[in-house]
Amino acid sequence: MPDQDGRKVSGWEEFLGAALVFLVSHALPARPGIRIRLVSLLGRWAYLALYSAVSLALFAWLIIAAGRAPYVWLWFWGPHGLWLANGLMALALLLVIGGTAIANPFSLGGLAERAYNPARPGILAVTRHPLLWAMVLWSLAHLIANGDLAHVLLFGSLGVFSVVGILAMETRSRMRGGALWSQMIRGTSLVPFAALLTGNARWRELLQLRMLLLPVVWGGLILLHRPVVGVSPLPPV
Repeated sequence: MPDQDGRKVSGWEEFLGAALVFLVSHALPARPGIRIRLVSLLGRWAYLALYSAVSLALFAWLIIAAGRAPYVWLWFWGPHGLWLANGLMALALLLVIGGTAIANPFSLGGLAERAYNPARPGILAVTRHPLLWAMVLWSLAHLIANGDLAHVLLFGSLGVFSVVGILAMETRSRMRGGALWSQMIRGTSLVPFAALLTGNARWRELLQLRMLLLPVVWGGLILLHRPVVGVSPLPPV
């Protein structure tokens, strides 16, 4: 087999290997027995710190491996697609900024009835699963901007994985909520913006000081995208 073909095989092997390791690293800690053992061994905060560091490292490897895989063109949206991708990223950042480090009874932490006030859901007025939906929007934005096979497999699978996570978290929180479920979901929705558009939630819930970070973070990501990733997210002028 020619060397060039050999390099192509190696490129796909690295990408598939990185994807497999990334999947296993998230699937195993999701099992209650394994997670409980790790938390008892390391402590909660040490476990979370180690899990986050390993996840970020493996995710970076997955992104790099996708870039090294052979380029197989599928589609190109053109400049208008890049503007759409940037708009989706702005929505994703809105959910990340609003949904980070908040009392969310619908997240992996389980029901936190004492900390969560259904009358003031905050970002949960947009959706009960802001961080997972942010991942879906992030995946969709990068699917639009990257129309080659490796990146479609990468971002498509991450998007599907996030949707499955949303449905799993919804089922889990509904079961654990029991009789409190109808009260807990007042002013929220599963589908983003559904509660706001139907009048079940108030738009003023989004008026939070932390939202002032949105243009700063969005602009910073645009400026850093080229030096870190190698390409600008903005369409050519």
